[in-house]
Amino acid sequence: MAKKNREPKSYAPSVKSMQENVTRAAPAMAASYGLVGSIFLFAAIGYGLDRWRGTSPWFLLAGLVLGVVIGFYELIKATYRK
Repeated sequence: MAKKNREPKSYAPSVKSMQENVTRAAPAMAASYGLVGSIFLFAAIGYGLDRWRGTSPWFLLAGLVLGVVIGFYELIKATYRK
């Protein structure tokens, strides 16, 4: 049996395509991380205030609502940015 002379495959086109996709998706990824991050951050602050003041669950709920509002505001701002 004769061995076929195979040239090494070039992965450059697929790597370039992946880089372009990641670059296009970066604003959406940043917006989604901002949404989740603001919810967790303000919920944690509210939880800490509840523990400190003994007013469970009011500051936690206020922190969650504030985190959702700020997170969606940042999401909308990032989505409509041109």
